[in-house]
Amino acid sequence: MKKIDIVVPCYNEEACIRPLYEAVDKVFREITDYSYRILYVNDGSRDKTLEKLREIHGEHPETADYISFSRNFGKEGAIYAGLSKSDGDLVVLMDADLQHPPELIPEMIKGIGEGYDCVGARRVDRNGEPPVRSAFSRLFYKIINKMTGMHLVQGGSDYRMMTRQMVDAMLQLQERERFTKGIMSWVGFETKWIEYQNVERIAGESKWSFFGLAKYAINGFIAFATAPLRAVIWLGSLITLGAFIYAIVTFISALKNGGERIGYTTIIILILFMGGVLITLIGVVGEYIARLYNEMKMRPIFIEKESSLKK
Repeated sequence: MKKIDIVVPCYNEEACIRPLYEAVDKVFREITDYSYRILYVNDGSRDKTLEKLREIHGEHPETADYISFSRNFGKEGAIYAGLSKSDGDLVVLMDADLQHPPELIPEMIKGIGEGYDCVGARRVDRNGEPPVRSAFSRLFYKIINKMTGMHLVQGGSDYRMMTRQMVDAMLQLQERERFTKGIMSWVGFETKWIEYQNVERIAGESKWSFFGLAKYAINGFIAFATAPLRAVIWLGSLITLGAFIYAIVTFISALKNGGERIGYTTIIILILFMGGVLITLIGVVGEYIARLYNEMKMRPIFIEKESSLKK
């Protein structure tokens, strides 16, 4: 019998561990062609998540395993850890809060059977989400697709079922600053999208603040877009051209009007403007250099402290 691994990153999700297991188990009671295993990844939770994971594994050692980190490494590190520890013929990536309905799994299996390498879930609405966040989300997808040449589907979530071949391809990308949606797009493979309505969390609060999402978006840009670096060149050229034109205009004006010209205000404005531009450009280049610095240190993406997996 073929096996499906379900990778579930967890950060302070003590109230969701058991409900998620029960919901997934209920779905697989109707699936006879595949066995399953939920692989929880505890990303340095500060609540009783690890305790709940030990309990659920003790009760269901064949269908519930867990990995626990030494500290919080972030969701991207948890995703990578879960994928790297999986060995199923198919791998599902989903959240712990049941905002990703397990009831879609049979339809995902059907899509894989149709020849697709990946079947993803796409939200068709954002009910319950602040309008500002929804607006910025739409803007993010438009900009990153334009700047990187990738095709990230609007509303496409991390909730996906992938073939072993696609998972292995994703694991070949070893960068430390990871952006899973971008990696999924970059490796290619044919994806089928299933639409679903937005679902509220069953417990707790979202771990994603507006600033956290903004940081995640910036990380995605820098990970896959070189356009900001090219923009530095164009902006520098534009400023140089503008300064040259301004110098010509000033020279012609001086010839026509004559008289003494001090121009302190103009000088101050130009100095402040150029100073701001230069600092911004240095900041953009600095971000890319920082990523290179982090990559060259070759630090591990995660550190495992405890696991129920057999060595």
